[in-house]
Amino acid sequence: MSPDEIEAALQAAFNSCDAASCPLTDMQKQILLQVISEIQENSYAGVADLRNPLDELTPAELEAFLEFVKTQEQHNRTWKVQLLNDWLQQKDSGKVNFVRKRYGLQWLNRVEPYHFEKYSYFEDALKLRIGDRIEISNALWEWVQENGPCTREWFPCTVIQVNQIGNGDDTYTNCIIRFSNGTEYEIQGIYEWNRYNWRWLRR
Repeated sequence: MSPDEIEAALQAAFNSCDAASCPLTDMQKQILLQVISEIQENSYAGVADLRNPLDELTPAELEAFLEFVKTQEQHNRTWKVQLLNDWLQQKDSGKVNFVRKRYGLQWLNRVEPYHFEKYSYFEDALKLRIGDRIEISNALWEWVQENGPCTREWFPCTVIQVNQIGNGDDTYTNCIIRFSNGTEYEIQGIYEWNRYNWRWLRR
């Protein structure tokens, strides 16, 4: 979609909200328009931001932010959606209110799941959801050796199903992914014993 088409679609959505007697405030409309504008700018740039936005936080801010994200994920809520909802509804975000006041939407939009991988103690806090884009290694279906004929390669795919399996006291998570050619593949124990074989897609 072109920028004009996206803006027209948003304006139509605003009008629908008005018609449903649930109008958005001017501030809410401004936030949504700004988010879309920044997403477009980032996609037109075509180059991923090499700096990790989490590195810009102070140690105390980083700790509070990671704790917030971890808590939201444990309650099966998307942390970014939760923050945006707080902002749209003009609610206080508690210990992470500094994100809105000090860093704003531009910083928030730069944060991607792969940025959390730098913090190894935190990497498993983000849970996979349907529609997430990841890369998986050929080590899942090939014998890959450090200096062997088959080397590790990474293939982009989309998560289409996530299932938690209970087996007595043990639980593990299986994930079905789809490659761009339509082929589907099930990864068993995606967090438990196959964590080394996937990573968040770097945009």
